[in-house]
Amino acid sequence: MERPVTLKNNGQINIVLNNETQKTHGTQTSSFIPVVKQEVKHEALRDIEREMGKLVGMDEMKRIVKEVYAWLYVSKRREEIGLKAEKQALHMMFKGNPGTGKTTVARLLAKLFLEMKVLSKGHLIEAERADLVGEYIGHTAQKTRDLIKKAMGGILFIDEAYSLGRGGEKDFGKEAIDTLVKHMEDRHQEFVLILAGYSREMDNFLMLNPGLKSRFPLVIDFKDYTVSELLQIADKMLKERQYELTKEALYKLRQHLNDVTGQSSLQAFSNGRYVRNVIEKSIRSQAMRLLSTNKFDREELMTLKSIDLILTDGEKVSF
Repeated sequence: MERPVTLKNNGQINIVLNNETQKTHGTQTSSFIPVVKQEVKHEALRDIEREMGKLVGMDEMKRIVKEVYAWLYVSKRREEIGLKAEKQALHMMFKGNPGTGKTTVARLLAKLFLEMKVLSKGHLIEAERADLVGEYIGHTAQKTRDLIKKAMGGILFIDEAYSLGRGGEKDFGKEAIDTLVKHMEDRHQEFVLILAGYSREMDNFLMLNPGLKSRFPLVIDFKDYTVSELLQIADKMLKERQYELTKEALYKLRQHLNDVTGQSSLQAFSNGRYVRNVIEKSIRSQAMRLLSTNKFDREELMTLKSIDLILTDGEKVSF
């Protein structure tokens, strides 16, 4: 019996057990048996979608996560009925500025892959150049192998991965890259490697090893947040901390974000991280104001005024 699978707008897969109505004949009456649909709940996907729904923006990333889930799910179904289901590597590259949610998404992917039994542990190991590169010949390869061993059954997330390629031919970073490439191929079913960093630097990084680019089937761009999205992030942070902005403070923050995101020379704006720094500095500024005025009623304790916002370059709010 043919069982067509349809993907609805909400991502739920329905299996049509019979795509035609069935008719039965009696002596006096006839009745029709309606189409029966068996709904597949896809709880793993639902859990991740709920968590990603809490994130501001990132629509493209949410679509890609659903696409990866669909591919893994269909591959398992093919395998169950004896069809070929090639086990592809899930190594990824995340490109974008800081504060765009790369580490958060990596954690969610680890959880999804664990629930789908793609990974046996589902943990996330965060690393940087110092965790891989050694001080003498042979030390780097061993450090890198040890790190990969810790990541087995989970995800190895290397931020600012392009730094491994800095320092020239004699730098030990190249040894770390070569070791990663070998284990990506030999043990690609046992762990997932995610390399992250600025877009331009990561593009250059891929040129360092001939076999590097082909080993990343998923290259994902994390775009900078719009001003509207940054304000949503600020609002979420404030509500979590039980603060609120006055209208004047909100206007001041919006104008400031328009200014800093509009700077053509700004190459490394830290997005959500920048907003968090502003909020935290402003909360400390409000505390100093309240201490000086000796006003501690509920409304005063919850309100951030325009005068409280720390936004100028002189305050050294880092990008």
